[in-house]
Amino acid sequence: MIRIVTFDLDDTLWDVAPVIEQANQTLYDWLRQHAPAFTQHYQLDDFSLLREQVLQINPEVAHSVTAIRLAVLRQGLSASGYQGQQLEELTTESFACFLKARNQVDFFQHALSMIQQLHPHYQLGALSNGNADISMVGLDQYFDFSFNADQVGKAKPHPLMFEKMLQKTGARPDQVIHVGDHPEHDIQGAQQAGLHSLWVNLKAERWPGGEPATLEVSCLSEIPGAISHFSSQMKTT
Repeated sequence: MIRIVTFDLDDTLWDVAPVIEQANQTLYDWLRQHAPAFTQHYQLDDFSLLREQVLQINPEVAHSVTAIRLAVLRQGLSASGYQGQQLEELTTESFACFLKARNQVDFFQHALSMIQQLHPHYQLGALSNGNADISMVGLDQYFDFSFNADQVGKAKPHPLMFEKMLQKTGARPDQVIHVGDHPEHDIQGAQQAGLHSLWVNLKAERWPGGEPATLEVSCLSEIPGAISHFSSQMKTT
């Protein structure tokens, strides 16, 4: 019987690309006002170049989008002439600006109603490689817990995030189903941890190969019924 439903966030409950695009623009506008030397030195598109440079120098932070973003800001601000306490303050404040904008998401159709349907029947949680905040996006009233790669030190499909969730909830792996869009990070990761999995395939893509997910949906509205039916089948087997 399914007790717990965990969710990936980005590209499962909302489209993350336009969110990051807008957040980068908001961040750049903030830097233009508060750290003008940065925007004299860098263009908006240079965030991606700075990211590549950071990962070359510090590959150990590759699992953490938060650590990467902070390093990008610190490196760019430092190269623009900011140093010492001013550098640290601008890094912290600019990241806070980015994070606020990064959590201004537009949920996919049926996402919230689907979660509201599940909430009375299952314990819900988030397992994300990103740095979306369930409180900032308005999901904390439904979700009982949240883990991300920055917290645990490894990104999915590494099993550590799934293991941390099992430790927190006290659930057996077969009592959990993980819902996500990514065949490797979400489905393969859940499988390797012994969990059931549900592939959110909104674009009607072909399964790329390997062991398929336990369940698959093409619309978020299908999730409550699919999980309920699967859970009831488990009772009879």
